[in-house]
Amino acid sequence: MDLLTELTILVLAAFVGFEVISKVPNTLHTPLMSATNAIHGIVLLGGLILIGEAEGFLNELLLVIAIAFGTINVVGGFLVTDRMLEMFKKRPSPKKETEES
Repeated sequence: MDLLTELTILVLAAFVGFEVISKVPNTLHTPLMSATNAIHGIVLLGGLILIGEAEGFLNELLLVIAIAFGTINVVGGFLVTDRMLEMFKKRPSPKKETEES
């Protein structure tokens, strides 16, 4: 494929992704985040496999940068998901101290 075709696919995918995500209700963002983290984990695994077969300094450099950014994205996504799940947990009510006379 030529560069123009690849850029067109990238722009269309970004537009469709934005439209789909903007229509998701707030209550479904936590499962959606978990699913996208799992998908990005697969992308990271692919990057790690490809770096073993990369030829040339530029290819290796781009793969290392992509793997680093992908790792930051996955870790950050799981941290945000954990915070969102904490909102659904019941907090223990403070114990009332009784005065013994």
